[in-house]
Amino acid sequence: MVTTFTRLDRSIVGSWWWTVDRWTLVAVGLLVAMGGVMVLAASPAIAARLNLDSFHFVRRQFMYLPMAVMIIFAISLLSPLWVRRLAVVSFVFFSLLTIATLLVGPEVKGAHRWLQFGSFTLQPTEFLKPSFAVVAAWMFAEQRRSDEIPGNLISMVLFAFVVTLLLLQPDVGMTLVVSAVWFAQFFLAGLPIIWVVMFVVVGIVSAAAAYSLFPHVASRVDRFMDPSGGGNYQIERAMEAFQTGGFFGVGPGDGSVKRQLPDAHTDFIFAVLGEEFGVVICLLVVALFAFIVLRGFSRLLEEKNFFVVLAAAGLLTQFGLQAVINIGVNLRLMPTKGMTLPFISYGGSSMFALALLMGMLLALSRRRAGTGELR
Repeated sequence: MVTTFTRLDRSIVGSWWWTVDRWTLVAVGLLVAMGGVMVLAASPAIAARLNLDSFHFVRRQFMYLPMAVMIIFAISLLSPLWVRRLAVVSFVFFSLLTIATLLVGPEVKGAHRWLQFGSFTLQPTEFLKPSFAVVAAWMFAEQRRSDEIPGNLISMVLFAFVVTLLLLQPDVGMTLVVSAVWFAQFFLAGLPIIWVVMFVVVGIVSAAAAYSLFPHVASRVDRFMDPSGGGNYQIERAMEAFQTGGFFGVGPGDGSVKRQLPDAHTDFIFAVLGEEFGVVICLLVVALFAFIVLRGFSRLLEEKNFFVVLAAAGLLTQFGLQAVINIGVNLRLMPTKGMTLPFISYGGSSMFALALLMGMLLALSRRRAGTGELR
């Protein structure tokens, strides 16, 4: 028996089907499918180098993927009010876990960013990012609704709290992403021009301070500004991969860069994509990211609820910025930063955090969210 949904269907799933943005669902599905293919192509070489079973990462990723899809679906069923509640709970929970990383988390490459749960490694700040974006949007919206609630001040305090946690790890790159998203939301909330100038000045001073205080930041910036100085092994291999791949690639599984890059299945999976599938498929992937972000913003033009506008705009900015940073690093357009390519790179924390982000985005952008009421 085949079940079909009609516009008269009042069930939870039926209502969801006719209100969710199905084109965004298709684009996300294509990214998830491409991610599965790319992990299958890139990770066996990494596993062999680490003396693991060839399909170690493949099995784990294909275990994560259906779980991530279920998370997206479950969260996308929520109303904007429940999205806000989920974000508040997630923000508190993952803030506590982030504090725990500073106290008991293992040190990896000079940073404390992870917690070990058996064979699963969790990076709490990945979940803190989307949760904070929604909580900040709520505070900005409350300030707009009533001057009795100092929403802007509360948001600034929470922002300072999150930035402090990130810098203590330290994770300067993620600090910049969180700052950019928060500033974009504050700007949309009606940030006075004098504050815009002030935040720009603070941003410039903070960037200079990060360069001076964190040796790894200075090293990455120096290598980016002067590639001839050496220390750009991964970037050089990535550029060779794009040159070798050309327009149509050398073929799935036939690339060689994944045997040389330590992070070929995570931060540099776009380079593997370029070598094996070519520029044409790379442009298609870029187009999918652009489509999701631009379509999301276009739907917000019809939105009447200020909280929904700010929250969805923050999530879209975060999603797009993460993709831009990963691709930009692979193409040597910006200094190296360990950031995964959404839904394509290997990683449980990244995959589940992105599922949380996309689920909340789909829930907020559903047609019924445009009534101006939180239900």
